[in-house]
Amino acid sequence: MQLQQLGTPLTIFLLIMFFGATFVVTLSIGKKNENADAYMTAGNNVGFGVSAASMTATWIWASSLYASATSGYTYGVSGPIHYGLWGALMILFIYPFGRRIRKLAPNAHTLAEILHARHGRASQLILAGSNVMGSLLSLASNFIAGGALISIVSPLSFSSGVLITAAGVLLYTLWSGLRASILTDFIQVCAMLGAVVIIVPAVFLASGGIGVFETGRSNLSPEQLDFFSSDAFFNQGAPYIAAVLAYAIGNQTIAQRLFAVREDKIKMTFLTATVGYGATVIGVGMLGVLALYLGVEPINGDMNNLVPQLAASYLGVGFMCLFFIMIIGSMASTADSDLSALSSIMMTDVYGRNIAKPGCANPKHMLFIGRVTMIVATGIAVYIASNRLNILELLVLVGAIWGALVFPVIASFYWPRVSNLAFTSSVLVALAVFFPVRFGFVELTGVSAYVADVLAVFGVGIIAGLMVFGFLGARIGIAVGVVIAAISMPYGIGFLHTYPVLTASLLAYAVSALVCTAVSLANKVEFDFKQIRQATGNFDEEPVLS
Repeated sequence: MQLQQLGTPLTIFLLIMFFGATFVVTLSIGKKNENADAYMTAGNNVGFGVSAASMTATWIWASSLYASATSGYTYGVSGPIHYGLWGALMILFIYPFGRRIRKLAPNAHTLAEILHARHGRASQLILAGSNVMGSLLSLASNFIAGGALISIVSPLSFSSGVLITAAGVLLYTLWSGLRASILTDFIQVCAMLGAVVIIVPAVFLASGGIGVFETGRSNLSPEQLDFFSSDAFFNQGAPYIAAVLAYAIGNQTIAQRLFAVREDKIKMTFLTATVGYGATVIGVGMLGVLALYLGVEPINGDMNNLVPQLAASYLGVGFMCLFFIMIIGSMASTADSDLSALSSIMMTDVYGRNIAKPGCANPKHMLFIGRVTMIVATGIAVYIASNRLNILELLVLVGAIWGALVFPVIASFYWPRVSNLAFTSSVLVALAVFFPVRFGFVELTGVSAYVADVLAVFGVGIIAGLMVFGFLGARIGIAVGVVIAAISMPYGIGFLHTYPVLTASLLAYAVSALVCTAVSLANKVEFDFKQIRQATGNFDEEPVLS
């Protein structure tokens, strides 16, 4: 089938219109109000509507839309559910941890900054370093999505698309940091949600409607037809549960919005983002299922081309313009968040809390560092994007790496006996176990397979316990974790190691929890959490209105 293209002039016009409009919006943030703290946290006073839209837009990224469709195309009808549902629930599950973090450090700028106050430099730099890596890969994956879109719907090349989208995002984010990101997120999420409501049904109807599910049924395997597919759960659902919980805890883009929103609006913000993310991502993911029924083969075998290819096959010019804005908007909403996150990390965790002497950080120097960081990060992400990595695999990998941080980070905010040694040793040991298993350097057979399965079952209990702990407290959380691990034991041993991606993620959780707990129990010194509020705060003496 011939693909509908927008042509170079129309594509350039839409890009100029979108990025030009977002840049004009950011001009409303006057340069006379320039402030290092507002550049990172938007004044800690963003209202419900804007913050909810920003949280939703940040979680709904172009990479996420593409990855959900890839999941649907790979695993069938249950694929988008496993991707979108668990991602949505993770937003909800981090709400209680967000309240705790905001209570401990109401004026903090990054999670790593809080860890600096809690443990010291080593723990801070471990978390900051992981956040830098994650945000760079996230930024690159969004540029990949933009490049793939532009190369499919126009004569422009993939490389040109990557450069154009990177330059457009940098243009408006460089001006005012997080404030620009949050302000434009509100506009972008409105455009995205509106487009999804129109585009997904339009593609479905244009491709044949209900009849496709009968005529294309033969294109699906029994596992792909099964809504409760074990293949989909163990290869997509379970690893993603582990990955997105880690994203929620270790991702600075989410933390920034936690610090930016008014404290009394945190609950409603997270609830609204949960619903908005789930509905949008699952909806777009169904395009992957539709492509599977239609027997569509991704151009050049590249799964990143699937969504724009399907749209270009069945939509006219008008709908294609809406689709184009939807993907560019979702890409930009997270890319600008990644740039803001990276600048905050360099401004706070590298310069503000380490290079500058205590109390002597220069806000003007910080703003300069933040902007230079954005430029350098954009260049690095463009270089990474040129390799055209698989977005779904990239997202799961980053989330799994962050899994080693989840228990030590959460425990550090609640348990006063967790020390710097407990934090750093648990993360490093967990990563040392994770990488060999994840990339097949260690063959899981015999005794090693048995040990891996036992620890993986323990990891299942850790994840379940953490989810419950945030809402119902430590006793119930521990009880639920033990019960879930006990139930999983007879099914997991002898089985889980056959899914190395899932096993590696669970091992990261289990090993970090075991080491952190063991070292913490040996520590008799208890930390006074009141010190965190005193050690974190604003760099500018005068606050600025957001």
